[in-house]
Amino acid sequence: MGSGSRSGRGYEFGRTYVVRPKGKHQATIVWLHGLGDNGSSSSQLLESLPLSNIKWICPTAPSRPVSLLGGFPCTAWFDVGEISEDLHDDIEGLDASAAHIANLLSTEPTDVKVGIGGFSMGAAIALYSTTCYALGRYGSGHPYTINLRATVGLSGWLPGWRSLRSKIESSNEATRRAASIPVILAHGTSDDVVPYRFGEKSAQSLAMAGFRHVVFKPYEGLGHYTVPKEMNEVVQWLASRLGLEGWP
Repeated sequence: MGSGSRSGRGYEFGRTYVVRPKGKHQATIVWLHGLGDNGSSSSQLLESLPLSNIKWICPTAPSRPVSLLGGFPCTAWFDVGEISEDLHDDIEGLDASAAHIANLLSTEPTDVKVGIGGFSMGAAIALYSTTCYALGRYGSGHPYTINLRATVGLSGWLPGWRSLRSKIESSNEATRRAASIPVILAHGTSDDVVPYRFGEKSAQSLAMAGFRHVVFKPYEGLGHYTVPKEMNEVVQWLASRLGLEGWP
């Protein structure tokens, strides 16, 4: 566990929880909680998964006023208003959280594959970080230097989806990176917090922007939460994509 660091606006990130690999350390994944949650609950969920070769890093978002909640402060990776088609992206907040996550991954051994996953708002920042990886830069234009190898997004959405395709297509290097990274998205059809269509639209937007290895899994009747079947599919996907030992 580590103490927090400050974001661009002076919000302090909370405590980071780490789940150590029980076997050989082959991969490290930063897992990001949803709005109002914390890294501790993420670590408890991940500790129960049968992935002995993965180290999980579970940071806690800063506590900040959230427009969606009428300015009430709670843990949030960035500010978000009404979740709608006209959602305004808080680029400064997104960049600050993406940089915090990149910093957590920057000290991992070079032979360890690194990835990002998350739930709800955590999935949104995981997907935003993935677009930063593909573009080679944050929204601010500063270079993004982490070599991501896998992304998991559960019950979330893709910030900046409208302009993503044109940005990726303007650079051969971005096109190459987008085509290389595997992404799995899962979403419940009965999600009343982040509507199902946002998950579907995110997967379509990534595919149209040139992300060739996007898997989208709909879960019939599932609300805004995870279920064992969904986590089992994530486990199988990660083991396969990251080439973990002991898996077919």
